[in-house]
Amino acid sequence: MTDEVDKSRRQFLTAATMTTGAVGAVFAATPFVLSWQPSVRARALGAPIEVDISKLEPGSMITVQWRKQPVWIVRRTKEMLDQLTRLTPKLKDPESQKSDQPPYAKNLVRARKPEYLMLVGTCTHLGCLPKARFQMGVGEGGPDWPGGFFCVCHGSRFDMAGRVFKESPASTNLRVPPYDYISATTVIIGADTAPAKGAA
Repeated sequence: MTDEVDKSRRQFLTAATMTTGAVGAVFAATPFVLSWQPSVRARALGAPIEVDISKLEPGSMITVQWRKQPVWIVRRTKEMLDQLTRLTPKLKDPESQKSDQPPYAKNLVRARKPEYLMLVGTCTHLGCLPKARFQMGVGEGGPDWPGGFFCVCHGSRFDMAGRVFKESPASTNLRVPPYDYISATTVIIGADTAPAKGAA
């Protein structure tokens, strides 16, 4: 009788110990497994951002931050767009064959919609921050300057589609980030699920 009681008690204690050990192992492993996942801050840094472009006037630009990089959003005028077709002989990569952009931005205007240009605002030479120089024929670009972006670090010049001029140290066009339109006045930078709309 005593042996039966001891055996039952031993089985109960063994089962209880195993259960406690298993629960303890789960609790101990949880922080370790969670540490493999990116933090909320890290996820936020890589997350797409929504930008309201309703107040962006023709000929002006805003700068937003995405993945710790400046992204330019430019609303181009008809005059700015008309210049693009005239510049082909002066550019290193006029058709963006060797440059970094989503497939829907591999066109003359390098955009989903001709009016709006999205560019990562770092020079493709050594990562400096070019300046917007939209006014034609003035500034560092000289009297024949068609308007665009000028890198003050080493003199790389880019047109109003972010395409690099032949005499520039930069070898490729400015990068176009993935993006899409949520509405007519809201763009999302970092997501590009919809097909191209209205690109020329």
